[in-house]
Amino acid sequence: MAGVVGAVIVGGGIAGLSAAYDLAKSGTPFTLIEKLPRLGGVIQTTARDGCVIEGGPDSFISQKPEALALIKELGLEQEVIGSNDHSRVTYILRRGRLVRLPEGIRMIVPTRAWPLIQSPLLGWGTKLRMGLELFRKPVSNPDRSVADFVIDHFGREALDYLAEPLLSGVYGGDPREMSVVSVLGAFAEMERTSGSLARAVLKQSRARGPSSAGTLFRTLKGGLGTLTAKLSEGLTARRGEVEAIERAGSGFRIRVSGDLGVNREWLDASSVILACPAWAAADLVSSLDTRLGELLNQIPYTSSVTVAMCYDAGSFDGGTSDGRGAGHGFLIPRVERRRMAACTFVDAKFEGRAPANRVLLRCFFGGAGDDRVVDESDETLTGMAREELRTILGLTAAPLFSSISRWPRSMAQYTVGHSARFKEIQARTAAIPGLYLAGNGYTGIGIPDCIRMGRAAAAGVVANPVL
Repeated sequence: MAGVVGAVIVGGGIAGLSAAYDLAKSGTPFTLIEKLPRLGGVIQTTARDGCVIEGGPDSFISQKPEALALIKELGLEQEVIGSNDHSRVTYILRRGRLVRLPEGIRMIVPTRAWPLIQSPLLGWGTKLRMGLELFRKPVSNPDRSVADFVIDHFGREALDYLAEPLLSGVYGGDPREMSVVSVLGAFAEMERTSGSLARAVLKQSRARGPSSAGTLFRTLKGGLGTLTAKLSEGLTARRGEVEAIERAGSGFRIRVSGDLGVNREWLDASSVILACPAWAAADLVSSLDTRLGELLNQIPYTSSVTVAMCYDAGSFDGGTSDGRGAGHGFLIPRVERRRMAACTFVDAKFEGRAPANRVLLRCFFGGAGDDRVVDESDETLTGMAREELRTILGLTAAPLFSSISRWPRSMAQYTVGHSARFKEIQARTAAIPGLYLAGNGYTGIGIPDCIRMGRAAAAGVVANPVL
């Protein structure tokens, strides 16, 4: 027997919760359905022995306003903290040694000559090529891979030791497949209007003047789980899995299973917000529009694992080859990688993440080419992390405890042609009144992007009620 529930939100991650928040504010009846026993999606904060541990993302960028705007609305503004930029140093593994990332690098673009000249991270041929890049003329290119784009401007070495490790830490993807228009859109536009990326970035920096906007990376004192917990207050979510969606007059019929796939029920909904991964949405919309399902299935996802380990500060014996600490952490380029992709010194990056007598590290595994890492046992993952930290940092101390989080098929990949593909997805979705998409598979993978899409979907439901 069908039950009438108003709007249905499929997925209780940050996109779904943001949509639910706005629908509740507007007085629009809705039901949020989540198959996992908790809400929050990849945002997962736990506390142990005085440490704040993020299983998924640890921060959001302040340049995109959506996250801060929602935080202010929720009354959490006083909880916002920035990263410790005064101590921000990032290292890149090069020939088995950690080399400091030169100051002034904007993702892939050098903005300061002397630090680059002094750095052993790149060879003289690459440094010369970066200098000559200043003289490039504007050119309009079709969408191409990030790898082709970076090699064209700065050479292969810049791809291997700058672009790939920096982007891998964000997207977990392969630069040979990633779309420069969708991933580095601002740089693609600089190429079209200025030619030289370095010249355009320098001009942009001079126009902005000294920055007074605070730190780029921000979080909440108690972790990002504070945000999802606040959004979940007073929200009764239905635990179950949406198995099918059908058109029913001007609305929809939705088949939902309960725990363990039993107690199936059909729900009548006026609108549906699919705030789930594109691959999950693809299965659900195929009955409404076969082509839309095919397009959503063309958005690939990679998997990842985080391994957090807490150490006694007095016995911690890891450091860089120059005798210094490892700053906020280090990145391992694919050409140097065994299994670990990166490591963050959590207590150095943010205040209050661990007691003064503790060191908290977070190691990252997975991404393009290593999706099967999620199938490794806890013991194997901890062992891999400890062995690589021993090799790279000389760290032999045993952790006091570890915490492991697995994220299968969680990181959307914007491959070449993504922008054109999404335009068709938008058009086909708009042709199904009452259907909305939200999440990291479309116009941005960060927390602000997911909040923006979730709230936009809710606004669509409120503005266009299906009668």
